[in-house]
Amino acid sequence: MTDPRSNSLFLYVQNLLGIGHLRRAAAVAQAAAAAGFEVHFVSGGMPVPHLDIGAAKLHQLPPVRAADTLFKVLEDENGRQIDDAWKAERRDRLLALFEEIRPSILFTELFPFGRRQMRFELLPLLDLAKEASWKPKIVSSMRDILVTKPRPDRNREIVETVDRYYDLVLVHGDEGVISLADTFPMYDELTPPVRYTGYVLNPIDTGNGKGDGEGEIVVSAGGGAVGGSFMAELARLRPDLPFADRTWRFVTGPHMPEEAAREIESHAGPGVIVERSRPDLAALIARAYLSISQAGYNTLAEILTAGTASVVIPFEGGVETEQRVRADLLARRGRLAVVPEEALSLDTLCTAMHTAVAARDNSIAGVDLDGAAGTARMLTELLEQA
Repeated sequence: MTDPRSNSLFLYVQNLLGIGHLRRAAAVAQAAAAAGFEVHFVSGGMPVPHLDIGAAKLHQLPPVRAADTLFKVLEDENGRQIDDAWKAERRDRLLALFEEIRPSILFTELFPFGRRQMRFELLPLLDLAKEASWKPKIVSSMRDILVTKPRPDRNREIVETVDRYYDLVLVHGDEGVISLADTFPMYDELTPPVRYTGYVLNPIDTGNGKGDGEGEIVVSAGGGAVGGSFMAELARLRPDLPFADRTWRFVTGPHMPEEAAREIESHAGPGVIVERSRPDLAALIARAYLSISQAGYNTLAEILTAGTASVVIPFEGGVETEQRVRADLLARRGRLAVVPEEALSLDTLCTAMHTAVAARDNSIAGVDLDGAAGTARMLTELLEQA
């Protein structure tokens, strides 16, 4: 067994449906490695091609995903529902990895504010870390907006877990835009410090503004797991929408079901490009004349940085509310146009597209967009307090 590393980071992330959590965690891993941490990137979701974690070391657990937007049923990579034996085997692998690495910081992305489905392995991991002789620091991180828990007992469970195990809570957002207190009703009962890192961005290389996407209408849905419906409707309406004479590029995402992707392709005519995945999607959006997308954390953070005109159609399926909250906050600042998915029509899209282009030069002053470096700095400060 090795000695504990004085600057090692054990970063656990579990994506279940989309890829936003994974991409945000990857940006944190890059920044932490650049700041001198030995980063171990422990991923429990389906692998994503071309994920850039910088100098971090990837540890892929047996992957699991949600069967639907309710997140109640979990499946393995072959579509089989996981059982207690599967859970026990993955838990044991995770605990063995932690004991092998002996990190100075255990970092759980979203848990315990989310990913309750993973308690079977995360609570044993937290117990192991809490009892470890080398006393690692324990950190929870989350995006800017939480999905509000309707049951008070679930919120009480979160508070008790945070207070029992954690030394620090990091919010990857800007308190000036939205506070954790706005979406977590028991915020005042949290004992560990809560710090705001700023919005976490993946580095964007726009190629000096030249290349694919330049002057185009770029339609995207992140990983694509839940974007098929709105993208197919856009493809169908495209000939009658504004800027139909421009090139339209649909990037369906690596996790979009084949049937949904084929439907989008069936509506593609002259001047339409349909692609399954683009590792440089952020750069495409930065070069675009107009972006039409869902309102996930990473996409909107990239839009804020690039200044691209944007229409967003927030995902609101299942229990998800965070995309609509985030989109409405930015729309009120005049930075983008929102079309609720249930209101998607030729008229609402036409209005939103013209509004977005007219607002493309609007900026939001003072929003902290340096969250990856901010996270690395706060982790360093945490170790220095020891």
